[in-house]
Amino acid sequence: MLMRTDPFRELDRLAQQLMVPGTWSRPSPMPMDAYREGDQYVVAFDIPGVTPDAIDIDVERNMLTVKAERRPAAKAEGTQMELSERPLGVFSRQLVLADTLDTEHIEADYDAGVLTLRIPIAERAKPRKIAIGVGSDRKEISG
Repeated sequence: MLMRTDPFRELDRLAQQLMVPGTWSRPSPMPMDAYREGDQYVVAFDIPGVTPDAIDIDVERNMLTVKAERRPAAKAEGTQMELSERPLGVFSRQLVLADTLDTEHIEADYDAGVLTLRIPIAERAKPRKIAIGVGSDRKEISG
């Protein structure tokens, strides 16, 4: 179903934590899980602290792109930050989906900081039985 596009993801994640936050032109990666559940694939992305209106999901042909932006929380006047470890900025992930998935019927749900996408398997990719014709139904074609 999925094809990894970045074999050095863990190294990139560590480097991003040490560098500046992600921007729209260079987003930070987001962690994810992908698995099959019955007749659909499920992909779950961890993006805590992101409001649903700051999430953008696009599908073009078989390329799925998820972008999210974590903005700084509003603070009262006179607040002095003592420690800030939670990353801010833009996070993104691209997945190449198999042709056997139905990208027209993807469902998205966001709960407790986890964006879950459910991608059904296309009808044409599901196993099916082929009927066998009886000998009397055969016709000869002559040319």
